[in-house]
This record gives sequence, C-alpha cells and structure tokens, in this order.
Amino acid sequence: MRTPRIAVIGAGISGICMGVALQRAGFTDLVIYEKADDFGGTWRDNTYPGLVCDVPSRYYQFTFAPNAQWRHMYSSGPDIQRYLLGVARAQGLHQWTRFGVEVTGATFDGVRWQVSASDETVEDFDFVLCATGFLHHPSWPDIAGLDEFGGDVMHSARWRHDIELTGARVGVIGTGSTGTQLVGALAGKEAEVVVFQRTPQWILPTVNRKYTPLSKALYRRAPVLGVASYWFFRAAFAAASQGLVHPGRMRRFIQWVVEQHLRSVRDPELRRKLTPDYQAMCKRMVVSDSFYRAVQRPDVTVVTDGIDRVEKRGVVTVDGRLRELDVLVLATGFDSHAYMRPMAITGLGGHTLDQAWASGPRAHESVMIPEFPNLFMLIGPHSPVANHPLTAIAEAQSVRIVGWLRRWRAGEFETVAPTRDATDRYNARMREAAPNTALATGCRSWYLGADGVPEVWPWSPHRYEKLIRSAPNPLDYHLTPCPAERK
Repeated sequence: MRTPRIAVIGAGISGICMGVALQRAGFTDLVIYEKADDFGGTWRDNTYPGLVCDVPSRYYQFTFAPNAQWRHMYSSGPDIQRYLLGVARAQGLHQWTRFGVEVTGATFDGVRWQVSASDETVEDFDFVLCATGFLHHPSWPDIAGLDEFGGDVMHSARWRHDIELTGARVGVIGTGSTGTQLVGALAGKEAEVVVFQRTPQWILPTVNRKYTPLSKALYRRAPVLGVASYWFFRAAFAAASQGLVHPGRMRRFIQWVVEQHLRSVRDPELRRKLTPDYQAMCKRMVVSDSFYRAVQRPDVTVVTDGIDRVEKRGVVTVDGRLRELDVLVLATGFDSHAYMRPMAITGLGGHTLDQAWASGPRAHESVMIPEFPNLFMLIGPHSPVANHPLTAIAEAQSVRIVGWLRRWRAGEFETVAPTRDATDRYNARMREAAPNTALATGCRSWYLGADGVPEVWPWSPHRYEKLIRSAPNPLDYHLTPCPAERK
C-alpha cells in the first residue's frame, strides 16, 4: 500500500470533517493549513451580536460527533464554535495543523502538487483538498464616501468588540440573515438603530427554546435520543426542501406561513415596507424570532430609500435626507463565488483556476475540476447549500474523496480528474432543472450566477448525498496509470 501525502486547506467545518475522515481511513501523512490561529472557519470569524445558526442544533452537527449538551434548539455562534473546537481536540487534529499559515498558491507539475504558503515554504503533495468554504471573504459595498464617515465602520464578519455601542446611534446596512439578527440584538440597547433595507426578506417564525438540565441529562444518558432527533430534523428539512426544488403544495404552504408571520407587524405602512415582491425561498430564507418585534420599536427606523452617499456625519439617502450616526455596520454578506481564490491554482499545461472559471465557478459533482488532477473541493460549486447543513454536505463529500484516496493507495491510478465532457453534461443537467426551483422565480440573490441562473444543486439534498456517496462512473474520469516503481 502506498502512502499519499495530502494537503488540506482550511480548518473550518469541512476541514475538520475531512481531517477526521482521513484519520479514520488511515491517512496520516497530511498537513492542514489554516491561515487563522484556531479551528472554526466562519464560526470563528463571525462574532457579531445575535449570531444564531438557522439550522437546528441537533441537525447541525457531525454524525460521528453527536453533542448531548446543546443549550438551545438553534445554537449561537459561540456554542457552535465551542462544539467545533471540541471535535478538533477530541480527534487530535492539532498535530497535523499549521495555524497562521495561509496557502498562497498550488501548481501541478504533472505528477504532484507544489503548495506555496505564506511562511515561504514550498512542499510537494500527491493530493490537495480545498476545504476553504464559500462564506469567508466579506463583501464590502461600493458606496460613495464610505471612507469619509466620521464614526466607526465595521463589517459584520469582522466585528470589532472594542467599539462601544451603548447609547450609540447605529446604522445597519443589509437585512439578510445577518442584518435581521443584528437588529434583533441591538434594538432596545442602543440609543437608535437605523436599518437600511435594499430588499425586504421573507422571514420564517421560530421559537428558540432552551434545553433544560433534565433534557440535556436525558440526551447524555440515552444517545439514541440524539440520533432520533437528528433524523427527525433531517426528515423535516427533506420535506421543506421540496418547496424549494418543486412548485406545489409545500411551496404554497411556506408562502402562507411567512405571510402570516408578516401580519404580526401592526403598522400597515411598515408592513408594506417589509413585504417582498418575490416568492418565499427565492432568496435564502431568514429565520428569526425577534426581527419583526424589533423593527416595531420606537427607537428602530427602517429606511427603504436607496443610499446616495456616506459623509462624515452619517448616511445620505437618495431623497437628500441625512441620518446622523455614530457607528455604521455593513451586514452585506460575502463573495460567495470566490471559493479557493485568491489562491493562485495552476493545473495541467499551465491552465489556471481563474481561466477555468472565467465564466463562473463550475465543477463535476461539486468536488472536482477538469485539468486539475488530484485536486478536490469540499462545499464546492453547486453544493446543496440552499437547503442542507454544511456538516452533512462535508460528510458526504469526504466519503467520495476518501474513496479516491483508497484507490490511489492501492495503486489503481496516479492522477485522476473529471473529463470536460462529463463536467459539461453534469452542469447542463443542473441548468435544465434550475428553472423549477424557487431560486429562479424572480429575485436577485447570491445563489445566482452572472447570467441569472441559480448555481446551486437544483434537486433534493438527499439526491445529492446519494450521488456523491455512490461509486463514481469510471467513464466520467481521466485516470493516468501508476508507474511500476510506485505500485
């Protein structure tokens, strides 16, 4: 049996999952590169007030590391970060991880990958596994005068805890999941909160109940309860996802639910401002138990006029009105199409990733790219991120990757990459199915590519799991034979 040398780039959810999968399969000649100083990825980087996951805790966990001690049905960011750190520690991933080292580039020399890092090292690897995620490069809005603001400016993903907000006039730009959570957390604690809304959101109601000491004790003593809860929420998500991928009864039911929730806003004019002009699930659904209550407070203002510019005293909207502020928070999301970039990745024949993705990110079954042999991605393009927890996606994709590594270890091939024809056919089938999804019903979202077509998995998430956990079709891949001296 050969021993592959493996580079894992990133130590967030998918990097932790991949590291555990490699260890369990007996692959221990590996390096996990992490540019930050700890595990966690997006749950390490995002620390803004009110941060809560929109997937139930007992479903947003790895099946190999169930947690009996979740404190709420929907966990806070700090609770999820503690969980991820606990998994990494329990699985001994620190011994393979280089913290504070960022991968700057990777070049395929025909047999192996040469990986360059910020510590000026260049090392050879048989495989490169990109676990870089897709929500880690903050998107800064192009607003005139933003640099001229006299107060403090911060992006929600780079929260500055040194800024005193008590009694401040705080402006929040954006009303997606982050913006709604921030408003719910800040309302009533600051002197004034001004919400600058470009597009209203449909919001699913929820009750984030706290698990009692008794219930936590029961989950700890009877692990089967945790397993049952996981599969219960999995079934519930599967049912709800039908509304996303198919028109019909479930889509109409979810539309009715969010419309009824909106009716909790008593002021007709405010309710009008908060009413979207598109179907539910066209954008990522926002889940909140506090936003509608918060915006009805007298110290919270919802502004729907577009922003013209920012000046020293505050934000000026297109109607010419100045809203004076002390702090400006940019809840404007991420560059969700960056993936591994800005790493300089070069495959066969000097073909770069930027060239391969000149028309947008594309991959075969979300994990591989033509002309980039032995390069794998986790949570890559077209993964079912719209209706499935990242933990489950990473687990499924790690099964496929480990399968290829085992075949390499057995001497079945030297390099593997999907054929361009197979990748084109795969992407063509997804594009044909995309118009059936709620994502294509007439709104603008980060799920869409430059041509307006959704770039996520257009079917049920369980269909993707079945695909990626099954044996790959050999006709879809180009394999080079293993040299005799390396068998």
